[in-house]
Amino acid sequence: MKLGFNILLEQSQKLIMTPELRQAIQLLQFNSLELNQYIKSKIEENPLLEMENPTSQIEEVRELSDESEIDWKELAEKYDDISYRNYSSPIDKDQEDYNYEAFTTYTKTLKEFLIEQLNITLLDEKEYLIGDYIIENINENGYLDVDLEEIVRLTNSSMEEVEGVLKIIQSFEPTGVGARDLRECLLIQVKEKDDVDPIIVKIIEGYLDDIACNRIQKIAKELDIEVSRIQEICDFIKTLEPKPGRAFSDSGHVKYIIPDATIEEIEGEYVIIINDIASPRLNINSFYRNLLKTCKDHEATDFLSEKLNSALWIIKSIEQRKQTIYKVIESILKFQKEFFKNGEKALVPLTLKEVAEDIGMHESTISRATNGKYVQTPRGLFELKYFFSSGLPSSTGEISSTSIKSMIKQIIEEEDPRKPLSDQKIADILKEKGASISRRTVAKYRDELNIPSSSMRKRYN
Repeated sequence: MKLGFNILLEQSQKLIMTPELRQAIQLLQFNSLELNQYIKSKIEENPLLEMENPTSQIEEVRELSDESEIDWKELAEKYDDISYRNYSSPIDKDQEDYNYEAFTTYTKTLKEFLIEQLNITLLDEKEYLIGDYIIENINENGYLDVDLEEIVRLTNSSMEEVEGVLKIIQSFEPTGVGARDLRECLLIQVKEKDDVDPIIVKIIEGYLDDIACNRIQKIAKELDIEVSRIQEICDFIKTLEPKPGRAFSDSGHVKYIIPDATIEEIEGEYVIIINDIASPRLNINSFYRNLLKTCKDHEATDFLSEKLNSALWIIKSIEQRKQTIYKVIESILKFQKEFFKNGEKALVPLTLKEVAEDIGMHESTISRATNGKYVQTPRGLFELKYFFSSGLPSSTGEISSTSIKSMIKQIIEEEDPRKPLSDQKIADILKEKGASISRRTVAKYRDELNIPSSSMRKRYN
């Protein structure tokens, strides 16, 4: 066999990911927050990109430019240099004076709240030092995270002194703060109440694990008390606060979701509205656009042309993202129309493949378009992935797993709490309704709904 080097011309097809295509895919995958952050960074990098101004602001600027010449000196003399309040205009006492302070809120942290109470407690210098160290080691749930031996060592104190200061802090609000475990936390709260039944204290001290596992009969047998009375005591214990510090946790942090689109029902028809706040509109800066036409410097022209192409591609990608999300929601609305009329029980099985075939796109595109995207509907706010669920066989065809979960939840809500239904009994009831699923599947869906087992749901009064 003869080997050699030859030059051949061969034609082949390859899929190449251009930077522009990567950018379009990335934009589609972004949620609304990530998209806005990306747009802000691109506006900082590209001088030709700018946010579209609302029409009202543009009209206000035009009206201001059409007004007669303003005497700025006379206007400045009417305002003080601190609040910029107009001295010449009378202040309406009935009208509330708004300022920035009126719109800002501040909530004390748990440690600040405890330090305030410590400051008004009659303690000597050493006791205050111990108390301050204890408070600094109380976690966000209100529990003490450090051993008393360490406090004794670091503060050069005796165990009696540390325990005495800890008792004082455990008397602070919120009740139960400074406890070292759940048992101590509940005991502090119980002992704060008047006329406490000693049995309640006894049950907290020795039977917390049994309460968690709903072993009411075992507690009643060992204490020789009626089961109904033990049930009442357990119900009371469950009303106590297991995390006394959580009222102060996450204070000042507002968590909210901006929907990417809204579905509104207008005269019996459902209309899809894409939210411009979630994907703002962009424009090409008119100054640089005109400069590109008139500029004779080749380097400046090349720079502006490059930035212009980049800006146009970003604008095109964002518009394409909007259209893709619109088409996906439109397809979901087509498949899940009964859900918007009758609720989650009417949710039908739906896959990414079905939506992809319906709108002529790839499954991966649908996955990116639904990941982290939300839609506001007449039935509430939902992530787009909520509408996709697997199907289970039934007498009337396939039924979605979400509908099955809704049916399980309703069955358990309607059961007799003294005789809760087992998973097998729930499976039998579902079978009678046309949904044939196994006991194991019922248990799986019940766990996903955070519903305890029948033994845990049983009540004795």
